[in-house]
Formats: sequence, C-alpha cells, structure tokens
Amino acid sequence: MQETLVAPECPECDAEVSLGTDARVSEIVECPECRLELEIESVEPPRLLLAPEVEEDWGE
Repeated sequence: MQETLVAPECPECDAEVSLGTDARVSEIVECPECRLELEIESVEPPRLLLAPEVEEDWGE
C-alpha cells in the first residue's frame, strides 16, 4: 500500500488531492472531484497548479 503526503487542495474546486510519497515536482495528477489535470508545483509543502494545456504541434 502506498503512503500519502498531506493532501493539498485543488486550486479549482478546493477538493483534497492525495499525493503519494513518491510524488515529484512537475508530475501531473488528476483532481478526484472536478477531474482537472494538476501539476505538482512543490512537495514540501505540497502545492498544486492547474496543469498547462497541451498545445497543438505545428511541426516547427
């Protein structure tokens, strides 16, 4: 069973988002309530940001 860190809040809906002890900065996780993709900004203390949207690749 995976241990979890203190759960930071989703910046969109304020739901708690559990992070594993192996969570890393820049990892993308999903909010269990609103299903938005979130980027881990920091693990000590745990902070989340809205994940950047994938932009279309124009082959440049």
